[in-house]
Amino acid sequence: MTRFIGRKQELAGLKGLLKKKSSSLVVIRGRRRIGKSRLAEEFSKAFTKHYMLTGVPPEKGVTAKDQRDEFRRQMRRLKISVTESDDWGDLLTDLANHSAEGSVLVVLDEITWMGSLDPTFLPKLKTIWDTHFKKNPQLILVISGSNSAWIEKNIMSSTGFVGRLSFQIHLKELPLFRCSEFWGSVRTQIDPYEKFKVLAVTGGIPRYLEEVRTELSAEQNILQLCYQPTGILFNEFEQIFSDLFAKRNRIYKELVRQIANGQRTLTEIVESLGRTKSGDFSEYLEELVEAGFLARDAGWNIANSREERPSHYRVCDNYVRFYLKYIEPFKNRILAGRVTSLPQGWKSIMGLQFENLVYNNADSLLRALAIAPDEVIWSGPYIQMPGARRQGCQIDYLIQTKHRVLYVCEIKFSDREVPYSVVKEIKAKSKRLKVPKGFSIRHVLIHVNGVSEQVEQDENISNIVNFGEFLLLP
Repeated sequence: MTRFIGRKQELAGLKGLLKKKSSSLVVIRGRRRIGKSRLAEEFSKAFTKHYMLTGVPPEKGVTAKDQRDEFRRQMRRLKISVTESDDWGDLLTDLANHSAEGSVLVVLDEITWMGSLDPTFLPKLKTIWDTHFKKNPQLILVISGSNSAWIEKNIMSSTGFVGRLSFQIHLKELPLFRCSEFWGSVRTQIDPYEKFKVLAVTGGIPRYLEEVRTELSAEQNILQLCYQPTGILFNEFEQIFSDLFAKRNRIYKELVRQIANGQRTLTEIVESLGRTKSGDFSEYLEELVEAGFLARDAGWNIANSREERPSHYRVCDNYVRFYLKYIEPFKNRILAGRVTSLPQGWKSIMGLQFENLVYNNADSLLRALAIAPDEVIWSGPYIQMPGARRQGCQIDYLIQTKHRVLYVCEIKFSDREVPYSVVKEIKAKSKRLKVPKGFSIRHVLIHVNGVSEQVEQDENISNIVNFGEFLLLP
């Protein structure tokens, strides 16, 4: 088993359930490879008995009966007495009877695979929970899955499970200082810029970071992970979309491809596909948001402090965007063994990838700026649409506080010091930004490899944030 890194808060929350005098039903959801199963495995150490069962990936031809047969096979492997019945009610009852006494953890992993093909699965799970599982006060039943939208709709928002959930966790990417731990004892010897090149491809996804070889450079790691047919990230895109979205994976992949080049509104996405706007596309996009591949950035009215239309969708998953831009176009050459170095121009995407890392670690940014979270009214990438009395304007990251202060953040990822020309860029953006009367503005520069002395001395920049410091343990 790999070393358990991070998730201390989530694990502490789960262990808190052990102090209850009654059973608990728990949901853990999040993107594939985010560490749901690993968290459950770590939690299982607190129990006398634990049973983890998982569904079958939804490959072509897999049926509801195949799911039940595999569940029965896994129960036998765990030495659980099981009937020959082909009914979820009987199978779950056998599992519950085997878990009726003592300290027991039961994990139903990838619940979407297990139950989405059989409409009776969830109702029977709910019934067996009420009539059997919950009667053991020392039992915790964990429902885990990667299709967050399905779990939200069918379990968390379902009337059948209302009032039954004791705890729920939505796992996100690891914070930067936890990501740095994957470099082990040599992490202090590795320059932040080199780590960020790797993280620009993997994001804070634990399963990908487990594959990092600390004796290799960032470029060597990326080459092995992405540009060899055996590399974990070479086929990962096709695998995760097929596993998550089954028959609809083609439209989901096409939607992501349309957004990989930059932020787009729903209307722009639909027009680029040559389709007619419908509610289905809104639903598909929101499912991609729930799955952790896209983010929806609502428009924002600074003066009125309220969201506005249109929202813009962007790819927030670093691996997915890197794959679409710099792996997929070279797929045939990789399979033929003709890629021996990273594609020319691959670093051109690093700025966008670094921005995602900043967005995903916004809590650390707030701490660096001494802004309390409850002071923030709104934060995120900001687009000011052009109008009759204003120019268009795009801010890398904008923070608005309840004290009527705007923090205009410029994000720069460079292999050298940020030059003084950045001040002109910031001032030009600030001039186009329509700042309401009574608001103050602070300019923030976020960097990795330092800034020139002129930048440090310029009074237009109120805060200079070295994001490399966020890789250090707090």
